[in-house]
Amino acid sequence: MRLRTIYPRPRTSIKSLENKVYPYLLRDLDICRPNQVWCSDITYIPMKRGFAYLVVIMDWYSRAVLSWRISNTLDTAFCVEAFEEARQVAGTWPEIMNTDQGCQYTSAAWTDPLKKADVQISMDGKRRWIDNVMVERLWRSLKYEDIYLHEYVDLVALGTGVGEWITFYNHERPHQSHDNQTPWSVWSGSTSAAAA
Repeated sequence: MRLRTIYPRPRTSIKSLENKVYPYLLRDLDICRPNQVWCSDITYIPMKRGFAYLVVIMDWYSRAVLSWRISNTLDTAFCVEAFEEARQVAGTWPEIMNTDQGCQYTSAAWTDPLKKADVQISMDGKRRWIDNVMVERLWRSLKYEDIYLHEYVDLVALGTGVGEWITFYNHERPHQSHDNQTPWSVWSGSTSAAAA
């Protein structure tokens, strides 16, 4: 019968045909220090009524979330705002910025500042979630530990809940890959040691 339900789908990675796609630079790269590689991604967040989108900027090495934004539209502006905040928090640019091939990340508003600062631009292969695995793991943890347990009713409540969870994730949740240190202590400790 080929019946199909109709509902809003999480189309977060729509490619723009007129924008340039960059190669994936992280294959076989030894990522060994903070601010060497940052990554970003957008995820779909269901709410009691409607949905929203969440973008994060994450340091790949430490897994620290440097900034995040929520929006009810998939425009580029909330991604650029999150990146600008991450730069202010870090006080530097990453050496490499890795994203998917979505139109937000291939747009001139996103790529031009990176090119001007000599940041290498890396993009996941098409349908290659594993290429941005650090953010994908973050999404899984966030959704199973917070989003699916709460029925957020609006953007304000969602922002409060996500903010509390990210604070917990950054400052309290230990990671096995860093000898049970928190992402923020690995990121800030290594960056202050490198600056000394």
